[in-house]
Amino acid sequence: MFTSHAQRTPATAGASRATGAARTDGAPGTGGPPAPAPPATRPAWERLKRRLTPYGFLSPTGVLLAILMLTPIVMVIWYSLLDGVITTRNSAFVGFANYTEVLTDPVFWTAARNTLVFTTVSVVAHFAIGLGFAMLLNTPLLSHRVKAFFRVIYVLPWLFTVAIIAVLWRLLLNPNGVVNYLLGTVGLTDGQTEWLANPSTALAAVTFINVWAGYPFFMISLLAGLQGIPRDLYEAARVDGATPFQQFRNVTVPQLRPIIISMALLDFIWTTQQFALIWMTTGGGPINATEMLSTFTYKLAFSRYEFSVASASAVVVLLASMVLAFFYVRHQKARD
Repeated sequence: MFTSHAQRTPATAGASRATGAARTDGAPGTGGPPAPAPPATRPAWERLKRRLTPYGFLSPTGVLLAILMLTPIVMVIWYSLLDGVITTRNSAFVGFANYTEVLTDPVFWTAARNTLVFTTVSVVAHFAIGLGFAMLLNTPLLSHRVKAFFRVIYVLPWLFTVAIIAVLWRLLLNPNGVVNYLLGTVGLTDGQTEWLANPSTALAAVTFINVWAGYPFFMISLLAGLQGIPRDLYEAARVDGATPFQQFRNVTVPQLRPIIISMALLDFIWTTQQFALIWMTTGGGPINATEMLSTFTYKLAFSRYEFSVASASAVVVLLASMVLAFFYVRHQKARD
Protein backbone atom coordinates (compact mmCIF):
# COMPACT_ATOMS: atom_id res chain seq x y z
CA MET A 1 0.00 0.00 0.00
CA PHE A 2 1.22 3.51 -0.79
CA THR A 3 1.48 6.08 2.01
CA SER A 4 0.61 9.67 1.15
CA HIS A 5 2.78 12.67 2.17
CA ALA A 6 0.14 13.89 4.59
CA GLN A 7 0.00 10.46 6.27
CA ARG A 8 3.75 10.28 7.20
CA THR A 9 4.59 10.31 10.90
CA PRO A 10 6.83 13.08 12.32
CA ALA A 11 9.65 10.56 12.88
CA THR A 12 9.49 9.46 9.28
CA ALA A 13 9.44 13.08 8.06
CA GLY A 14 12.49 13.97 10.24
CA ALA A 15 14.39 10.98 8.95
CA SER A 16 13.59 12.01 5.41
CA ARG A 17 14.82 15.60 6.02
CA ALA A 18 18.01 14.25 7.58
CA THR A 19 18.60 11.94 4.66
CA GLY A 20 17.93 14.75 2.21
CA ALA A 21 20.37 17.06 4.01
CA ALA A 22 23.00 14.36 3.98
CA ARG A 23 22.54 13.90 0.27
CA THR A 24 22.81 17.62 -0.30
CA ASP A 25 26.01 18.20 1.77
CA GLY A 26 27.82 14.88 1.33
CA ALA A 27 28.82 12.79 -1.64
CA PRO A 28 25.99 12.50 -4.13
CA GLY A 29 23.89 9.49 -3.67
CA THR A 30 25.98 7.98 -0.82
CA GLY A 31 24.12 9.42 2.14
CA GLY A 32 27.35 9.33 4.26
CA PRO A 33 28.90 12.03 6.51
CA PRO A 34 29.87 15.49 5.03
CA ALA A 35 33.18 15.62 3.09
CA PRO A 36 36.09 17.76 4.48
CA ALA A 37 35.60 21.37 3.33
CA PRO A 38 39.19 22.81 2.97
CA PRO A 39 41.04 21.77 -0.18
CA ALA A 40 44.39 20.00 0.15
CA THR A 41 46.43 22.87 -1.42
CA ARG A 42 45.19 25.67 0.87
CA PRO A 43 47.74 25.22 3.73
CA ALA A 44 50.63 25.39 1.27
CA TRP A 45 49.25 28.61 -0.22
CA GLU A 46 48.82 30.10 3.25
CA ARG A 47 52.40 29.26 4.15
CA LEU A 48 53.66 30.81 0.90
CA LYS A 49 51.60 33.95 1.52
CA ARG A 50 52.97 34.32 5.03
CA ARG A 51 56.48 33.85 3.71
CA LEU A 52 56.08 36.49 0.98
CA THR A 53 54.31 39.09 3.12
CA PRO A 54 57.52 40.60 4.63
CA TYR A 55 59.03 40.91 1.16
CA GLY A 56 55.94 42.78 0.04
CA PHE A 57 56.45 45.35 2.78
CA LEU A 58 60.15 45.63 1.90
CA SER A 59 59.60 45.90 -1.84
CA PRO A 60 59.37 49.77 -1.96
CA THR A 61 62.69 50.00 -0.13
CA GLY A 62 64.17 47.42 -2.44
CA VAL A 63 63.07 49.37 -5.50
CA LEU A 64 64.56 52.61 -4.12
CA LEU A 65 67.76 50.77 -3.20
CA ALA A 66 68.07 49.40 -6.71
CA ILE A 67 67.44 52.80 -8.30
CA LEU A 68 69.54 54.97 -6.01
CA MET A 69 72.45 52.64 -5.18
CA LEU A 70 72.78 49.58 -7.33
CA THR A 71 72.16 51.33 -10.65
CA PRO A 72 74.96 53.94 -10.23
CA ILE A 73 77.37 51.27 -9.02
CA VAL A 74 76.63 49.03 -11.99
CA MET A 75 76.99 52.00 -14.36
CA VAL A 76 80.38 52.97 -12.87
CA ILE A 77 81.62 49.38 -13.17
CA TRP A 78 80.47 49.27 -16.80
CA TYR A 79 82.07 52.66 -17.56
CA SER A 80 85.37 51.41 -16.12
CA LEU A 81 85.46 48.74 -18.84
CA LEU A 82 84.97 51.19 -21.71
CA ASP A 83 87.25 53.69 -23.39
CA GLY A 84 86.40 57.37 -23.72
CA VAL A 85 83.02 57.02 -22.06
CA ILE A 86 80.80 60.15 -22.03
CA THR A 87 83.31 62.14 -24.11
CA THR A 88 82.84 59.97 -27.24
CA ARG A 89 79.68 58.76 -28.91
CA ASN A 90 80.78 55.17 -29.48
CA SER A 91 82.83 53.89 -26.56
CA ALA A 92 84.89 50.78 -27.17
CA PHE A 93 85.14 47.87 -24.73
CA VAL A 94 88.71 47.75 -23.42
CA GLY A 95 88.38 45.30 -20.54
CA PHE A 96 90.74 45.97 -17.63
CA ALA A 97 92.97 48.44 -19.49
CA ASN A 98 91.69 51.34 -17.39
CA TYR A 99 92.50 49.45 -14.20
CA THR A 100 96.03 48.85 -15.48
CA GLU A 101 96.41 52.56 -16.21
CA VAL A 102 95.22 53.50 -12.73
CA LEU A 103 97.33 50.97 -10.87
CA THR A 104 100.49 51.90 -12.81
CA ASP A 105 100.05 55.63 -12.15
CA PRO A 106 102.56 56.76 -9.47
CA VAL A 107 100.18 59.51 -8.35
CA PHE A 108 97.61 56.84 -7.47
CA TRP A 109 100.04 55.16 -5.07
CA THR A 110 101.01 58.54 -3.61
CA ALA A 111 97.33 59.21 -3.03
CA ALA A 112 96.87 55.75 -1.51
CA ARG A 113 99.79 56.30 0.88
CA ASN A 114 98.54 59.76 1.87
CA THR A 115 95.03 58.37 2.42
CA LEU A 116 96.36 55.59 4.65
CA VAL A 117 98.47 58.00 6.75
CA PHE A 118 95.70 60.60 6.93
CA THR A 119 93.09 58.02 7.90
CA THR A 120 95.15 56.06 10.43
CA VAL A 121 96.41 59.13 12.30
CA SER A 122 92.93 60.68 12.27
CA VAL A 123 91.20 57.58 13.67
CA VAL A 124 93.80 57.05 16.40
CA ALA A 125 93.69 60.72 17.40
CA HIS A 126 89.89 60.78 17.31
CA PHE A 127 89.82 57.82 19.69
CA ALA A 128 92.47 59.15 22.09
CA ILE A 129 91.07 62.68 22.31
CA GLY A 130 87.46 61.51 22.35
CA LEU A 131 88.12 59.01 25.16
CA GLY A 132 90.05 61.56 27.20
CA PHE A 133 87.34 64.21 26.94
CA ALA A 134 84.58 61.65 27.55
CA MET A 135 86.25 60.48 30.77
CA LEU A 136 86.66 64.10 31.84
CA LEU A 137 82.95 64.75 31.31
CA ASN A 138 82.07 61.53 33.13
CA THR A 139 84.18 62.09 36.22
CA PRO A 140 82.36 62.90 39.49
CA LEU A 141 85.14 65.32 40.45
CA LEU A 142 83.69 68.16 38.33
CA SER A 143 80.46 69.99 39.04
CA HIS A 144 77.54 69.91 36.64
CA ARG A 145 78.15 73.53 35.58
CA VAL A 146 81.77 72.87 34.71
CA LYS A 147 80.80 69.74 32.80
CA ALA A 148 78.14 71.66 30.88
CA PHE A 149 80.69 74.34 29.96
CA PHE A 150 83.25 71.79 28.72
CA ARG A 151 80.52 69.86 26.93
CA VAL A 152 79.65 72.93 24.87
CA ILE A 153 83.31 73.68 24.14
CA TYR A 154 84.13 70.13 23.13
CA VAL A 155 81.10 69.71 20.88
CA LEU A 156 81.66 73.05 19.17
CA PRO A 157 83.78 71.68 16.24
CA TRP A 158 80.95 69.32 15.38
CA LEU A 159 78.57 72.22 14.82
CA PHE A 160 80.63 73.75 12.02
CA THR A 161 80.18 72.72 8.43
CA VAL A 162 83.15 71.53 6.41
CA ALA A 163 83.24 74.79 4.45
CA ILE A 164 83.41 76.87 7.64
CA ILE A 165 86.10 74.61 9.09
CA ALA A 166 88.18 74.90 5.92
CA VAL A 167 87.91 78.71 5.79
CA LEU A 168 88.57 79.04 9.52
CA TRP A 169 91.75 76.98 9.46
CA ARG A 170 93.01 78.54 6.25
CA LEU A 171 92.89 81.87 8.08
CA LEU A 172 94.44 80.48 11.26
CA LEU A 173 97.27 78.71 9.39
CA ASN A 174 97.98 81.64 7.11
CA PRO A 175 101.60 82.90 7.31
CA ASN A 176 100.16 86.02 8.93
CA GLY A 177 97.61 84.08 10.99
CA VAL A 178 97.18 83.44 14.67
CA VAL A 179 99.01 80.09 14.74
CA ASN A 180 102.20 81.52 13.29
CA TYR A 181 101.98 84.50 15.61
CA LEU A 182 101.65 82.33 18.73
CA LEU A 183 104.36 79.84 17.70
CA GLY A 184 106.67 82.68 16.66
CA THR A 185 106.10 84.45 19.98
CA VAL A 186 107.26 81.44 22.03
CA GLY A 187 110.12 80.78 19.61
CA LEU A 188 108.96 77.44 18.17
CA THR A 189 108.91 78.67 14.55
CA ASP A 190 110.05 81.67 12.62
CA GLY A 191 106.45 82.88 12.45
CA GLN A 192 106.18 82.67 8.66
CA THR A 193 105.51 78.95 8.04
CA GLU A 194 103.32 78.12 5.04
CA TRP A 195 101.49 75.27 6.77
CA LEU A 196 99.15 74.38 3.90
CA ALA A 197 101.48 75.38 1.03
CA ASN A 198 104.64 73.62 2.20
CA PRO A 199 104.91 69.98 1.00
CA SER A 200 106.60 68.96 4.24
CA THR A 201 103.82 70.31 6.50
CA ALA A 202 100.68 70.22 4.35
CA LEU A 203 99.68 66.60 5.11
CA ALA A 204 100.20 67.08 8.83
CA ALA A 205 98.19 70.31 8.73
CA VAL A 206 95.15 68.83 6.99
CA THR A 207 95.33 65.76 9.28
CA PHE A 208 95.30 68.06 12.32
CA ILE A 209 92.27 69.92 10.94
CA ASN A 210 90.45 66.65 10.36
CA VAL A 211 91.27 65.48 13.90
CA TRP A 212 89.96 68.76 15.33
CA ALA A 213 86.75 68.47 13.33
CA GLY A 214 86.04 64.80 14.01
CA TYR A 215 86.86 63.95 17.64
CA PRO A 216 83.39 64.99 19.00
CA PHE A 217 81.89 62.00 17.22
CA PHE A 218 84.03 59.66 19.30
CA MET A 219 83.60 61.73 22.46
CA ILE A 220 79.78 61.64 22.41
CA SER A 221 79.64 57.92 21.68
CA LEU A 222 82.21 56.98 24.31
CA LEU A 223 80.57 59.24 26.89
CA ALA A 224 77.29 57.40 26.35
CA GLY A 225 79.16 54.12 26.77
CA LEU A 226 80.84 55.30 29.98
CA GLN A 227 77.54 56.38 31.48
CA GLY A 228 76.12 52.93 30.74
CA ILE A 229 78.77 51.02 32.73
CA PRO A 230 77.28 49.78 36.05
CA ARG A 231 78.86 51.40 39.11
CA ASP A 232 78.81 48.03 40.84
CA LEU A 233 81.72 46.90 38.68
CA TYR A 234 83.91 49.77 39.88
CA GLU A 235 82.87 49.23 43.51
CA ALA A 236 83.72 45.54 43.25
CA ALA A 237 87.09 46.42 41.69
CA ARG A 238 87.85 48.90 44.51
CA VAL A 239 86.92 46.27 47.12
CA ASP A 240 89.43 43.95 45.47
CA GLY A 241 92.08 46.65 45.80
CA ALA A 242 92.31 47.68 42.12
CA THR A 243 94.06 50.96 41.36
CA PRO A 244 92.39 53.56 39.07
CA PHE A 245 94.56 52.38 36.17
CA GLN A 246 93.60 48.73 36.82
CA GLN A 247 89.93 49.75 36.95
CA PHE A 248 90.35 51.50 33.60
CA ARG A 249 92.13 48.52 32.03
CA ASN A 250 89.95 45.74 33.49
CA VAL A 251 86.54 47.43 33.69
CA THR A 252 86.32 50.49 31.43
CA VAL A 253 88.13 49.17 28.35
CA PRO A 254 86.34 45.77 28.22
CA GLN A 255 82.96 47.47 28.65
CA LEU A 256 83.73 50.00 25.90
CA ARG A 257 85.38 47.54 23.50
CA PRO A 258 82.29 46.92 21.29
CA ILE A 259 81.71 50.68 20.93
CA ILE A 260 85.40 51.35 20.26
CA ILE A 261 85.62 48.73 17.52
CA SER A 262 82.40 49.86 15.84
CA MET A 263 83.34 53.54 15.99
CA ALA A 264 86.87 52.89 14.75
CA LEU A 265 85.67 50.90 11.74
CA LEU A 266 83.03 53.48 10.84
CA ASP A 267 85.48 56.36 11.26
CA PHE A 268 88.05 54.54 9.12
CA ILE A 269 85.50 54.10 6.32
CA TRP A 270 84.33 57.71 6.48
CA THR A 271 87.82 59.20 6.68
CA THR A 272 89.08 57.29 3.66
CA GLN A 273 86.28 59.01 1.70
CA GLN A 274 87.10 62.50 2.99
CA PHE A 275 87.01 64.87 0.06
CA ALA A 276 85.50 68.26 0.92
CA LEU A 277 88.02 69.22 3.61
CA ILE A 278 91.02 68.30 1.45
CA TRP A 279 89.61 70.02 -1.61
CA MET A 280 88.78 73.26 0.23
CA THR A 281 92.10 73.54 2.05
CA THR A 282 94.83 72.30 -0.30
CA GLY A 283 93.09 70.78 -3.34
CA GLY A 284 95.46 67.80 -3.09
CA GLY A 285 98.61 69.95 -3.34
CA PRO A 286 101.22 71.14 -3.09
CA ILE A 287 102.96 68.69 -5.47
CA ASN A 288 100.54 65.89 -4.52
CA ALA A 289 101.56 66.20 -0.86
CA THR A 290 97.92 65.95 0.29
CA GLU A 291 96.55 64.04 -2.69
CA MET A 292 93.95 61.50 -1.52
CA LEU A 293 92.20 58.76 -3.46
CA SER A 294 89.04 60.89 -3.47
CA THR A 295 90.75 64.00 -4.90
CA PHE A 296 92.75 61.87 -7.34
CA THR A 297 89.55 60.32 -8.71
CA TYR A 298 87.80 63.68 -8.85
CA LYS A 299 90.65 65.25 -10.85
CA LEU A 300 90.63 62.35 -13.32
CA ALA A 301 86.94 62.93 -13.99
CA PHE A 302 86.47 66.68 -13.86
CA SER A 303 89.93 68.11 -14.55
CA ARG A 304 91.26 65.67 -17.14
CA TYR A 305 87.83 64.42 -18.32
CA GLU A 306 89.03 60.80 -18.28
CA PHE A 307 85.77 59.37 -17.01
CA SER A 308 86.66 55.78 -17.85
CA VAL A 309 89.89 55.87 -15.85
CA ALA A 310 88.11 57.77 -13.07
CA SER A 311 85.47 55.03 -12.98
CA ALA A 312 88.19 52.40 -12.65
CA SER A 313 89.74 54.37 -9.78
CA ALA A 314 86.32 54.66 -8.13
CA VAL A 315 85.81 50.91 -8.39
CA VAL A 316 89.19 50.30 -6.75
CA VAL A 317 88.21 52.63 -3.89
CA LEU A 318 84.85 50.86 -3.67
CA LEU A 319 86.52 47.47 -3.32
CA ALA A 320 88.80 48.79 -0.58
CA SER A 321 85.81 50.24 1.25
CA MET A 322 83.93 46.94 0.91
CA VAL A 323 86.77 45.16 2.71
CA LEU A 324 86.35 47.56 5.63
CA ALA A 325 82.58 47.22 5.47
CA PHE A 326 82.94 43.43 5.57
CA PHE A 327 84.86 43.59 8.84
CA TYR A 328 82.31 46.04 10.26
CA VAL A 329 79.35 43.79 9.38
CA ARG A 330 81.20 40.75 10.70
CA HIS A 331 81.81 42.54 13.98
CA GLN A 332 78.16 43.56 14.24
CA LYS A 333 77.01 39.98 13.61
CA ALA A 334 79.42 38.73 16.27
CA ARG A 335 77.92 41.22 18.74
CA ASP A 336 74.40 40.02 17.95
